[in-house]
Amino acid sequence: MCLLTVTVSIPALRAPPCHEVNLADCKHASRLQLAVFYTALYILAIGTGGTKPNISTIGADQFDDFEPKEKTQKLSFFNWWTFSIFFGTLFANTFLVYIQDNVGWSLGYGLPTCGLAISILIFLAGTPFYRHRVPTGSPFTRMSRVIVAAIRKSRIPVPNDPKELYELDAEEYAQNGKYRIDATPSLRFLNKAAVKTGSNDPWMLSSVTQVEETKQMIRMLPVLIATIVPSTMVAQVNTLFVKQGTTLNRALNSFQIPPASLTAFVTLSMLISVVIYDRIFVRIMSKWTKNPRGITLLQRMGMGFVFHILVMVTASLTEMRRLSVAKDHGLVENGGRVPLSILTLLPQFVLMGIADAFLAVAQIEFFYDQAPESMKSLGTSYSTTSLGIGNFFSSFLLSTVSDITERKYHKGWILNNLNDSHLDYYYAFFAVLNLVNLVFFVVVCRFYVYRAEVSDSMEVLKKKQEMLSLTNPNQGRNNEIS
Repeated sequence: MCLLTVTVSIPALRAPPCHEVNLADCKHASRLQLAVFYTALYILAIGTGGTKPNISTIGADQFDDFEPKEKTQKLSFFNWWTFSIFFGTLFANTFLVYIQDNVGWSLGYGLPTCGLAISILIFLAGTPFYRHRVPTGSPFTRMSRVIVAAIRKSRIPVPNDPKELYELDAEEYAQNGKYRIDATPSLRFLNKAAVKTGSNDPWMLSSVTQVEETKQMIRMLPVLIATIVPSTMVAQVNTLFVKQGTTLNRALNSFQIPPASLTAFVTLSMLISVVIYDRIFVRIMSKWTKNPRGITLLQRMGMGFVFHILVMVTASLTEMRRLSVAKDHGLVENGGRVPLSILTLLPQFVLMGIADAFLAVAQIEFFYDQAPESMKSLGTSYSTTSLGIGNFFSSFLLSTVSDITERKYHKGWILNNLNDSHLDYYYAFFAVLNLVNLVFFVVVCRFYVYRAEVSDSMEVLKKKQEMLSLTNPNQGRNNEIS
């Protein structure tokens, strides 16, 4: 962030201004300016890769799964953690956007840089009070050892009795604060890694718990794949959705609405939806389903998938209307501003916020919740990996669809002149893609088995709630309120 602030503050590093209508006529940034700017962005990406999977993980680690009161609190943690993240996003999409557009980029980047410095100090001040997990080494190494050992012993049969497989004593796990996991029949080939052959080489022999941890990370891969398409939809908010806004009438009385600030409505919608979900929806559904979460994490993700379909259907219909108005006013060829309020785009932004309230929160919580105890950060990183792949996939689809439609129809669906484009077709394509992906997700859910330790801790919470309601209904209601 410091480097980004420098690139927009020092004249020698700042790209030359452009006031030309045709961007091709603008003076290009020098190699030095581009090098410094992109270096800052890549450093930011590396830093984000270190913080994103771990901030939510260390937060959730503060709760004890087998202490009913803390388990209940933990069920709401990811809702409120995501709420705080989006609250910061709201600040960025409104106040900072206004500062950058009307005051300058130096202050616009300088403020979040100072905010980040303050947040680091707050984090360090709280460090002595956190519960810290003991480092157990790289999960990639342990997973690699299991896979390599299974391949090296591919011709050795797996014994019918799981007790004949190699496993450490329960006391040894207890001393290290770990959980022992029993062998399961799924992904049976990996059980070969725990077959005893007389060698104690870690690349030749793995414990049953290590094998089951690896299985669990592999089981989550189909769910990860299913979340890539919705992550691709999220990428449209800051690209095509905002670009649509630049073609519309931005005036609201005497105030000009910056197109980039429309993303604030995604954030606002998400913030409101999370509160309603946590305080109303969960309480109503938990009484019906007897699930402390209200609905399962996969069901919550599935509802997010449905909302993503609605987002793209709405976006396609809105774009059809925009193109119709542009055609009626003879603005197709010249790409002029369409006499339609920018607020016409609000429904697709609001629906995207509701989709995030279901999918984004459930996605993070699912990958954390289902990851083995010693691989929580790796599990949470599945969520950020999905977002990263989704952004790349968005770029791939944009260029591919644009190229194919231009060659086949002599006029692409996505041109620089949106009035002469067919974003309505592109959004309709996304709606169909989301529908196909939803079917795939339903199939994945049909065969997915939740992690055993999580199921056990949820049973503890259910029994505790049942006991409270039987012994003292009023006390149970008071605990629910608190």
